[in-house]
Amino acid sequence: MNTILEILETIKPGANFAASTDFIEEHLLESMEILQLVSELNDEFDINITLPYIKPENFKSVESIYHMVQEILEDE
Repeated sequence: MNTILEILETIKPGANFAASTDFIEEHLLESMEILQLVSELNDEFDINITLPYIKPENFKSVESIYHMVQEILEDE
């Protein structure tokens, strides 16, 4: 999860992702930042996050992003 947190902090420096429970509701991530995050996660974890995974509930918190990445890794 630390790697995900580091990626988030490079995308939006100064945002307190560690303390947030809903990045979307708290406007910590906007659509363009989610696209950038998807690209960074794909590169970092050598995965391909496809459209079915790109939904708000998968980008609400560090934990939800982590679980999405784990699910994709298990399916590949």
